[in-house]
Amino acid sequence: MNKSLGPSLLIKGASAILTGLPGHEARCDPARGLDIRIRGEVIESIGDLDPLAGERVIDAQDCVVYPGWINTHHHLFQSLLKGIPAGIDQPLVQWLSSVPVRYRQGFDQESMFRLAARIGLTELLLSGCTTVADHQYHNYPNMPFDPSAVVFDEAQKLGMRMVLCRGGATKMRVIDQAPPAQAMPESFDAFMQSIESTTARFHQAGLRPMRRVVSAITTPTWSAEPGELIEMARQARALGIGLHSHLSETYDYVKFCAEVHRSTPMQFVEAHEWVGSDVWFAHMVHLDEAEIERCARTQTGIAHCPQSNARLGSGIAPVPAMLAAGVTVSLAVDGAASNEAADMISEAHACWLMHRANPAALAASEALKPQPGGQAWAMSVEQVINIATQQGADVMGLEGLGSLQVGMAADLAIYRLDDPRYLGLHDPAIGPVVAGGKADLRAVIINGAVCLENNQIASIDLSELAAQSRAAVRSLTNLF
Repeated sequence: MNKSLGPSLLIKGASAILTGLPGHEARCDPARGLDIRIRGEVIESIGDLDPLAGERVIDAQDCVVYPGWINTHHHLFQSLLKGIPAGIDQPLVQWLSSVPVRYRQGFDQESMFRLAARIGLTELLLSGCTTVADHQYHNYPNMPFDPSAVVFDEAQKLGMRMVLCRGGATKMRVIDQAPPAQAMPESFDAFMQSIESTTARFHQAGLRPMRRVVSAITTPTWSAEPGELIEMARQARALGIGLHSHLSETYDYVKFCAEVHRSTPMQFVEAHEWVGSDVWFAHMVHLDEAEIERCARTQTGIAHCPQSNARLGSGIAPVPAMLAAGVTVSLAVDGAASNEAADMISEAHACWLMHRANPAALAASEALKPQPGGQAWAMSVEQVINIATQQGADVMGLEGLGSLQVGMAADLAIYRLDDPRYLGLHDPAIGPVVAGGKADLRAVIINGAVCLENNQIASIDLSELAAQSRAAVRSLTNLF
């Protein structure tokens, strides 16, 4: 036994362990024992384990254990922009102008931006999320603070893993008339210099990183000049970092590409070197068979955002067809301004339900013929968990994360099932996904450290956070 890894922690007596792996490996075998020993930052053993002398024991009786959720696409600053009346019933393009573009002027002070990040990360942690990718496009010329440093700092305080997708734009959308200064584009040189400096300051290579940096122009088809995209891709690969952006969220993306670039969105990004195993795109709702095949062939990943896509009326991504074609699909909540319940339990629940009801999601694959009303087998609980954990790690290139196996990172959530919503379950293992609602957490462990216990985060006073958020909402409302 390697004593240098530090003291051990035993999770004892769970009712079930979902591993995050696909197929027959999705659940630990109860006959072999359902205890987990953590030593240092990793899982040392799983089985029928007796406590060691001096070992801390977490009683997991009547609980189920999942890998920590990996949220592959978020906009943390939007945590203070939930349910804005002017945008609540608008589709994406109009919503962008009415909400995030308009309200960005309210986030020109670090205190407001920091509060939004803290709210978003707290909400995610309270759902069992352990890794967050923040697509941070709130960057503009002469910005008075560094939003990348803020989100890394807030994540560190909570013990969470942070993937900073450093976004922005080098050109303005035509439809944004007289946008605020805080929504103006950066110069291409400034964007590139920031990617290089942010990577040097924060990026961690190797196994089980706590911090990663990704180059993430907001939308490749209209947030930068086509020639700039190739330079961005080549810079990222020279730095050893990934690439991320939005793509094909609504049919407008498809129409714009056809009219302006004379191509499909996937043809466009492939022509500009934005495909590969180091690239993932958020949404990807409007794909035909050829584009699904192109994603699979190039190993380009996807961040699926079911609730935001439904909320904005964007559509339902053909995830079952993507999975059947071999595309790596992950799960994400998107920004809270277009997903007013920005937590991973709600997202997993929606993902499980949505694809069962959607016959169009099956139509893009020859192997899955559409049926009136959809198919109940189109998405299983185990598939949802695999998408939201192991495949999330794979999409972002996070080695050593995403599944409950010996030697993997000790990132996990222990869910209690004594709330009335879970009573009567014949298969406790599926409770958090099928029942949805607010998570009831015995503990969340990240990198071997207990970050949340009995629904409490030691560093967060929720009543104070609520008061601060109400004051911030009043301040934002008073801007107009």
